[in-house]
Amino acid sequence: MKRTALSRRRLLQGTAGLPAAACAGPAGVIRRENARPGARDWQLTRLRLDKSGGFRCSRIEGYCSHQSIEPGETLRIYVSTTPARPYTLEIFRMGYYGGLGARLLATLGPFDGKTQPAPPVGPRRLRECRWETSAELRIPGEWPSGVYLGRLTLVADNRTEGAWQSYLIFVVRDRRRADILFQCSDNTWQAYNRWPDDYSLYTDPRGPLVADVDVSFDRPYGKYAQIFEAPQSVGSGEFLLWEYPLCYWLERQGYDVTYCANRDLLDDAAIRRARVFLSVGHDEYWDLRQYETVRRAIERGVTALFLSGNSVCFVSPFGPAADGRPARTLTRAGRYGGLTEPEKKLMGPFPMEGPNENLLIGARTITPFNGGGDWIVTQPEHWMFAGTGMKKGDCIPGLVGWEFHGDPAKIPGLEMVAEGIALSGGDRPAHWTATIYPGPQHNFVFNASTIWWAQGLSSPPGHLLPWSHWVRPHGPDPRVERITANLLARALAPSPGV
Repeated sequence: MKRTALSRRRLLQGTAGLPAAACAGPAGVIRRENARPGARDWQLTRLRLDKSGGFRCSRIEGYCSHQSIEPGETLRIYVSTTPARPYTLEIFRMGYYGGLGARLLATLGPFDGKTQPAPPVGPRRLRECRWETSAELRIPGEWPSGVYLGRLTLVADNRTEGAWQSYLIFVVRDRRRADILFQCSDNTWQAYNRWPDDYSLYTDPRGPLVADVDVSFDRPYGKYAQIFEAPQSVGSGEFLLWEYPLCYWLERQGYDVTYCANRDLLDDAAIRRARVFLSVGHDEYWDLRQYETVRRAIERGVTALFLSGNSVCFVSPFGPAADGRPARTLTRAGRYGGLTEPEKKLMGPFPMEGPNENLLIGARTITPFNGGGDWIVTQPEHWMFAGTGMKKGDCIPGLVGWEFHGDPAKIPGLEMVAEGIALSGGDRPAHWTATIYPGPQHNFVFNASTIWWAQGLSSPPGHLLPWSHWVRPHGPDPRVERITANLLARALAPSPGV
């Protein structure tokens, strides 16, 4: 396994030509937004979980009425404090902002906090909060599409309690035409959310991968609790872990990007307005209607970049909330492509089956389905590697993890541009493949085959590098930047082709 040694001059050459201004949209929305002053203080400073190893911060926690929302609509915010104490709420948009990573949009409150009840366990182990509204926010028309964090802070009582904090999170979407549509993987955030006390799609007493279990978006996000300790995640789902580095990088470069939640892809119009669709990070749970929306978009000429791993793995139909709001619950109902023989020993049976995800992505989740390894180039002559200086067998250390794709589809023109072995448990091999195939309208579909692709693009404030299965990525790498820039340049060129 060969490792590339690049000189400092070569590294600078690898990043100096990234097409920033050339990829900014005509309106320059993202470039103008990131020219505004950033916020130095947006991270959680004072965080206290209820117990060691727990997931909940009941001293102050909250959630929102929408996964995504448009300007002009009203966001309802639900907050609980234990004991009842006043609190403030600051709203930040996440981006580049001169390297600070966020901009303060609003400071609300102080509000009088109250203790709201933990919901009972309902049918199918559903924990659905029905809290009273704590605040309402009509999204201003000038707020651009993006990922927004709300930072909840208790008003300090110096005698007994500190100014404890947690996040809540929502996406502001728009309807404008844009070069790039960045889809947040919030279905997967919710599938793994263990709030309040170990209630996720994975914690049923019958086993971690069964059917007949539901989760609700009407509850706070607990601390991320999968492969490493991430105290900065409380209330923010998995955005800061797997998706934020790509958001930061795109906005630093000035790309014309707009944002959406998983549920927004129930509507074809959400993706038809973009030239490039991004699946980011850990994008495991898709409603069948999302699959069909993206399939139709590719047929119409949208380029799809799966900068993600374990993507489109489980068929996860949306259901309504108790009050009738659509797409506020989620379940695991089946496996895309059906269960392989090894998988039948680990999961199911399921009542549904989806089409094979490799027909969309180019490859699919395989068993063993977690582990880690180096990202190894096998076709360095491909145009996506132009300017990287990479040769066959060169690798980007630790970039594959902790889940990936293999089993390439038999799609005409599909190429395996990188492949290798990831070790699950440190000693069980799995063969992963990164692929690219041509679409019907001079577009293409790329599969990076790793959850950790964004780790190679940037390391924004508040970001922690992961560690899993005895492997870790090394952080920003100019070769990952160049490959990503090459993919976007080809997709956004006036007359693209593969």
